[in-house]
Amino acid sequence: MNDCIAVNIQDMLKAIGEEKLSKLLSDFSCPLNREVEDFVRNKSIDFAQRKLSITYLVMKRTNEDKNILVGIYTLSHKAIEITNSNISNTTRKKLLRYAALDKDTNKYNISAFLIAQFGKNNAVPKKYSITGNELMDLTFELLKHVQYCVGGGVVYLDCENVVKVLDFYQNGCNRFKIFGERESDVDQKRYLQLLRFF
Repeated sequence: MNDCIAVNIQDMLKAIGEEKLSKLLSDFSCPLNREVEDFVRNKSIDFAQRKLSITYLVMKRTNEDKNILVGIYTLSHKAIEITNSNISNTTRKKLLRYAALDKDTNKYNISAFLIAQFGKNNAVPKKYSITGNELMDLTFELLKHVQYCVGGGVVYLDCENVVKVLDFYQNGCNRFKIFGERESDVDQKRYLQLLRFF
């Protein structure tokens, strides 16, 4: 992982221009999650320009001294509601550091970091690929820096209810916990919501 760097898409846009950046992103492949692939290829630049979310391009240097895109993560900041009855006592205690319980709704309203998109580039030769845990470590490196600058301590994400995906997010390295679910406005697909304190 030491040979990987995460580059803010806005910096890449300034450095190489929109045409070259679009070409770089058009080669991103994530067949297990076409939503991530579509976002990277078609929406990530626009979302960054409108300040809706910022995508980080994880680059790795090849033996030929060329930088290749091995993965991405997209971050944003969003208010969320967490229902009190959906969480453990330990989670409740931790949440109280960041939010108060609204007794009328039985929910915590909290401002949290959102990992909006997260994925590896499957178009990369295996010898240059990055693991999901390495990609998550890079994500948290940045989140900890942002936390140092502005505070906060809760991050969340949405994911499909797929055993392999849940196992990854809930493993000993990543330690996310389910706190709810939501339905997509676009395709009415149900997503689990997971959070982590850091």
